[in-house]
Amino acid sequence: EDDDKRPRGGAPANRGAVKRPEPAKAPARPKGDEGRRQGKLTLTTASSDEDGSQRGRSLSAMRRRQEKFKRSMMQETREKISREVVLPETITIQELSQRMSERAVDVIKYLMKEGQMMKPGDLIDADLAELIAGEFGHTVKRVSESDVEEGIFNVADQEGDMESRPPIVTIMGHVDHGKTSLLDAIRHANVVAGEAGGITQHIGAYQVEQDGHKITFIDTPGHAAFTAMRARGAQATDIAILVVAADDSVMPQTIESINHAKAAGVPIIVAINKIDKPTADVQRVRTQLLQHEVFVESMGGETLDVEVSAKNGTNLDKLLEAILLQAEILDLKANPNRTAEGVVVEAQLDRGRGAVATVLVQTGTLKPGQIIVAGDQWGRVRALVNDKGEHVKDAGPSMPVEVLGLSGTPAAGDKFAVVENEGRAREISEYRQRLAREKQVARQTGSRGSLEQMMNQLQNSGLKEFPLLIKGDVQGSIEAIAGALDKLGTDEVRVRIVHSGAGAITESDISLAEASNAAIIGFNVRANAQARSLAERQGIEIRYYNIIYDLVDDVKAAMSGLLSPERRETFLGYAEILEVFNITKVGKVAGCRVTEGKVERGSGVRLVRDNVVIHEGKLKTLKRFKDEVSEVNVGQECGMAFENYEDIRVGDQIECFRVEHVTRTL
Repeated sequence: EDDDKRPRGGAPANRGAVKRPEPAKAPARPKGDEGRRQGKLTLTTASSDEDGSQRGRSLSAMRRRQEKFKRSMMQETREKISREVVLPETITIQELSQRMSERAVDVIKYLMKEGQMMKPGDLIDADLAELIAGEFGHTVKRVSESDVEEGIFNVADQEGDMESRPPIVTIMGHVDHGKTSLLDAIRHANVVAGEAGGITQHIGAYQVEQDGHKITFIDTPGHAAFTAMRARGAQATDIAILVVAADDSVMPQTIESINHAKAAGVPIIVAINKIDKPTADVQRVRTQLLQHEVFVESMGGETLDVEVSAKNGTNLDKLLEAILLQAEILDLKANPNRTAEGVVVEAQLDRGRGAVATVLVQTGTLKPGQIIVAGDQWGRVRALVNDKGEHVKDAGPSMPVEVLGLSGTPAAGDKFAVVENEGRAREISEYRQRLAREKQVARQTGSRGSLEQMMNQLQNSGLKEFPLLIKGDVQGSIEAIAGALDKLGTDEVRVRIVHSGAGAITESDISLAEASNAAIIGFNVRANAQARSLAERQGIEIRYYNIIYDLVDDVKAAMSGLLSPERRETFLGYAEILEVFNITKVGKVAGCRVTEGKVERGSGVRLVRDNVVIHEGKLKTLKRFKDEVSEVNVGQECGMAFENYEDIRVGDQIECFRVEHVTRTL
């Protein structure tokens, strides 16, 4: 008991007679203080006054307040510390101000002075960030974040380690000319009899053996995948096989395939298919190929050509021999004893197996259990499946396999490589995902295929070629344009027409332009909606013309590096004709609905039918109900009549634009 009466300090109890002021009671704090220690603010404590009023300020808060007061009395400014700011390729204003230890508000104020309204969360590029940091008195260290990727891709090989590898062959050609049936025929000629149709998954890439040599085939749906790969800088193909049907001869997509193969610098072997048909005319195919600068051997050229029939299996061995012959000339080599690198042919999400990527190993050997990064995805290789559906233990150079175990689906044409550990893989894939997101945010229009850009490139790099992609309303005008542009060439610079064709500008045109860095020119045609949005995303400029001389002058100006005053068109809107009325003394009036943007009086208008421009002129009237109006906005209906033009039909589109002439400077 005696013990219990002792104060906790442990002083002997019998000293109780001496009356001291009682510091021993200090732990029993006033109630409010205890509340502060508990720190929990519940509804009852907040609403009952006796507690809340006593919640005191902490000591450090008092100190900070005194410091601030002193400083304001002294009017002393903290001295500025000049920091070295590390800048990646894009950075948010918030992050930048933190790295400079400035307030984001100050940075935004500075930007407002410069005439730019921005929010702290906005992304800016490194150049602007460097400018801001300089303005605030800091030094800058630019790092490209791509340093995380160093040492993974394009690892150099020693000559001695190289061994020859099978050729990779892409099959291209027009729709229905028998690309896939040819591949099937080649494969069945090599598939064991008991395993007819033994391919369980469609890989789109197959390996075939001929005289003890292997050949890898990639069956691309059209040439879209082929360009996607080229646009991402993956040279996956060694030889292109151009399939042409003997009864159908050279068709638009055949020409596109030739252009794609030439742009990629890949040798072509022509397979003239369907020779079993009675209407087959092989000689016609050869002469038509001459027009597109594909010179076959029988015509005194270099290109090998083989007459085949996929249906009857004629001459397939000859085709394979031609491929092996071409491969021997190319002398293809790779080093199998290193970490694997390669390219993704296609990828999809599969029920039950997750993300499955079909990859083509280009160098090294890929084994299960390794960690790979493909595009912005990564994963540990759970299994490798070959084109016959069998699990394999490793995949050497030029071997196509399906890889299971990725975190998501990469894009066709993405490169993949093996990395040493998960941390590194995650770092790279996060960097790439961020890059992809930021690219979309920070991408300014006209980043690539604009004429001005090309000019700068031509002047800076002394480039000798000026790539263009031309689409026109009719073949005749395209030939005229091509002829006129051909004459422009000097010994220093000449126009290279990557592709030309009649009809609207489509998505595949945009992807071809992206792959070959060409500018797109539309002559009396328009891009369809998908192509328009793709062009905006990729930052590719599409220029529309309706007078050949303007087009030629602009290209000429661009080539000579002198920029003519630009006739800048501001696109205002589209309207669709719902009905056509015949009104006496006025003529035909179109009842329209504005589908995009707005329509203004006094601006230029074009009548577009099936993405082809039929008429360009001015509006005579623009009415809403009975009244003349100056503009009509999206979703509203109006009546329009053209000056001196009557041929309008229901379903036509009216494009409205404003023209300004701007003198341009570089």
